[in-house]
Amino acid sequence: MPFKMLVLLPALWLPLQCGASEALLRLATTTTTASSGLLDYLLPRFSEQTSIPVRTIVVGSGKALRLGRDGEVDVLLVHARTAEDAFIAAGHGINRRDIMYNDFVLVGPATDPAGIGDSSSASDVMQRLHAAAHPFVSRGDDSGTHLRELELWRQARREPDGGWYREVGQGMGKTLQIANQMDAYTLVDRATWLAQRSRLEIKLLFESEPALRNPYGIIAVNPARHSGINHAAAGRLIDWLTSAPVQQLIAGYKIDGRQLFYPWPD
Repeated sequence: MPFKMLVLLPALWLPLQCGASEALLRLATTTTTASSGLLDYLLPRFSEQTSIPVRTIVVGSGKALRLGRDGEVDVLLVHARTAEDAFIAAGHGINRRDIMYNDFVLVGPATDPAGIGDSSSASDVMQRLHAAAHPFVSRGDDSGTHLRELELWRQARREPDGGWYREVGQGMGKTLQIANQMDAYTLVDRATWLAQRSRLEIKLLFESEPALRNPYGIIAVNPARHSGINHAAAGRLIDWLTSAPVQQLIAGYKIDGRQLFYPWPD
């Protein structure tokens, strides 16, 4: 299981400062927050201010929720709202908070053989993709992106099938690379697209549709379900991420002058 350990840095400032290092906080999060560079931007600051070391476990949202259900992590940062609500309703998680949002975009060959560039809606895009049967690469990994893609097919009343539809079981960065190699279409979150677009030949073809909005939430694993959950540290991360200064940090995170994530408006 891939993970990244963020080094505990010397405490420098701010009132969240602790006198001594606290127990490790295990965070399961999505490939999009990692591949965009946002976590490398935020979490060292959290560890500086709180003396809480963080281990990030980078997986799809579906896998992150399963890790939380099994008590293998303390807190989740994911983007699969329907699955998140079910997770909480089943008693596996508590204290869910909205953190931020970005959106999904559809990318594909510059020639756009399916003609999605002038589509009127996301449903129209999916219908055109289905009719054209040009290669489409799906993450196929139960991630938030994959779940949203499946929802878009359902809303369009189309069932993706046949040799043109390729499920690769990979994270967002790798899925983009495969789509680029195949000159295929795919659905991608805007943050990862902006972070990787300079290395790709496929182009952004459809965007700015309400159905493509992509909210992120943070959830503490229910400590009543599992012993050993670091609930205190999970709560501190949730409070930290939803604080006004950190929401400003999220808004200020940019690549090539483009904002990747937007603070939750509430």
